[in-house]
Amino acid sequence: MYTGKLVRLREYREEDIPLSNAFFNDNEIRGLMDSGTGYPHVLADTKRWVEKNSASHDTYCFAIEALDNGRFIGRCDICRVDWKARVAKVGILIGDKRYRGKGYGTDAMEALIRFCFEQMNLNKVKLDVFSFNTRARRCYEKCGFIAEGVLRREIYARGQYHDNIAMGLLRIEWEARQKDKSF
Repeated sequence: MYTGKLVRLREYREEDIPLSNAFFNDNEIRGLMDSGTGYPHVLADTKRWVEKNSASHDTYCFAIEALDNGRFIGRCDICRVDWKARVAKVGILIGDKRYRGKGYGTDAMEALIRFCFEQMNLNKVKLDVFSFNTRARRCYEKCGFIAEGVLRREIYARGQYHDNIAMGLLRIEWEARQKDKSF
């Protein structure tokens, strides 16, 4: 699979499912990625989700593994693939709190973007991020994503309304960044 400096993107394994379920049920994580009511996931639901979304016609899920110890630390996804326009939505979750704020998310997103452009031949990747999720926004900006629009007060979380920020990265922008990195 695709490897960065800190992580490897690989297939989901049976032994990842219990920890993935725990990530889904962590209130902090749910509050950063889901604007809906945080109903708990049962293990069987998580297993079905992994089986259904691991590689369908428009959804591709990867487990994120730390290179230094092989630990499953999160997941990243490519979904809503529009093959005609060559655009897809991406997402990432570092579920293991010990790996947050240390560059693992940025490294995983860089590897995912590389997969999107080099293997899937996409023209654009996009994502949404809640305005209060500053750590994720910094990660996406480091990877080259640009804010393309703001859906004002679209998210209700933490007892108030927040903006949902649409961000995108074009292939030509990514290629220019790759050339800049080579110097």
